[in-house]
Amino acid sequence: MNEAKRRVNEAKQHVREKNRAEVRKEFDEIVNMGPNEIESWLSTEASCGVAMRHDGEHEYQSGRRIAEIRREQVDELDQRDYAHMRKVIGHVRRYLSQRPGGNARKTRWRWSLMNWGHDPLKSASGKLVR
Repeated sequence: MNEAKRRVNEAKQHVREKNRAEVRKEFDEIVNMGPNEIESWLSTEASCGVAMRHDGEHEYQSGRRIAEIRREQVDELDQRDYAHMRKVIGHVRRYLSQRPGGNARKTRWRWSLMNWGHDPLKSASGKLVR
């Protein structure tokens, strides 16, 4: 009986670790701004001007937490970090689907996404798209 419980616990742990790896990978793909870049952006008037509340937390508070998570090593992340990463992934995905027409460079839509660590005008190489 103890051997069976041990195997079940090992299987559950494996699933948790796999899920965490998938979350971290997706988070790293979605959050395309570096921690210093996020913090610098969050100190601008444009960032503060579009900051909204989500689940009792202002976007800039979420942005600061995103910068902290980006600096952490995988083994330093806890359950709350992974929950926040999932929240960021969901929010950015939803918001990306609402892209306005025309040039998005100076839009509240872009600036709000940047509060969440995602600059929609960045290419995969990290350069701004014109």
